[in-house]
Amino acid sequence: MADLFSSFQLKDVTLKNRIAIPPMCQYMAEDGLVNDWHKVHYASLARGGSGLVIVEATAVSPEGRITPNCLGIWNDAQTEQLREIAAAIKAAGAIPGIQIAHAGRKASANVPWEGDDHIAAGDSRAWQPIAPSAIAFGGDLPRVPSEMTVDDIKRVQGDFVAAALRAKEAGFEWLEMHFAHGYLAQSFTSTHSNHRTDEFGGSFQNRTRFTRETLAAVRNVWPDNLPLTARFGVLEFDGKDEETMSESIQLVKEWRQLGLDMLSVSVGFTIPDTNIPWGPAFMAPIAQRVRNEAQIPVSSAWGFGTPKLADQAIRNEQLDLAMIGRAHLENPNWPYHAAKVLGKKDPAWVLPPPYAHWLSRYKSPVAD
Repeated sequence: MADLFSSFQLKDVTLKNRIAIPPMCQYMAEDGLVNDWHKVHYASLARGGSGLVIVEATAVSPEGRITPNCLGIWNDAQTEQLREIAAAIKAAGAIPGIQIAHAGRKASANVPWEGDDHIAAGDSRAWQPIAPSAIAFGGDLPRVPSEMTVDDIKRVQGDFVAAALRAKEAGFEWLEMHFAHGYLAQSFTSTHSNHRTDEFGGSFQNRTRFTRETLAAVRNVWPDNLPLTARFGVLEFDGKDEETMSESIQLVKEWRQLGLDMLSVSVGFTIPDTNIPWGPAFMAPIAQRVRNEAQIPVSSAWGFGTPKLADQAIRNEQLDLAMIGRAHLENPNWPYHAAKVLGKKDPAWVLPPPYAHWLSRYKSPVAD
């Protein structure tokens, strides 16, 4: 039986354990470029002992950023600096992953600690968001996006392909496409945000066309031996959950046929008015249903920051990987903490030798 500290293999990539760090936006970049913050942040997380570290949502184009301070992967300078991040993660003993993304109608926003709302249209930092339909998200994101033309759609799909090629060039071994959280790809799939009447709107097959075509195009350039994954909101908690869940599972089956290797199961966040039942591991049974019905490995990132909950989700075959986000911000050495809680022999050896040797050899006289 697998547990949190069992290895996990997907394609030619083997993770040393089932602990993964999901993409967590830092909003510290300028012009999409890596800086010292990112270098220290990702190296520190990777040294903590997780099997996989996925770099934050990285925009495939300038218009695809959530905020002006998001990372980007649309030019050579960004790619070269991301190479340093991938190498640092690898050197620290984790597999380097990256999430490529387009924010759609949620783009051109202030960073969360400066409002988490749309930048005023007249502000020099702002740009025009685009989306499947000219429908605003609402709430603190009231700007009406421009409805994408078919040419716009093809251009953005090309941006995803170019980003995948750059990710491979930079040395990443795990690619995640951000198809969740009300950003561009998710907004194509939802009737809340897609009112198109052409081949990219209306029926289920039309609304999901953008994701299928984008996935197929990326799969065509991403190495066959490396994992291609996606993060996707399988339901909205909007009162139509069974209908949305059934459609989502059907879509994931189609993605699997097109070459998707794993799904990070999340919430849609396509509309602001929902009733999400936040709580410890609340997504575990939902992820398990996707895993069983779509016959694909799954992860999830909501409420698994307690070691026993994360371990139980792996043991119960609800998850193949536990994505541990905020708990790693609080404690970058969370895997060491988890190993101690779960009673692993010599838990210090989850960490690199310069830490593990001293923690294992000398027992503190002060209780933890």
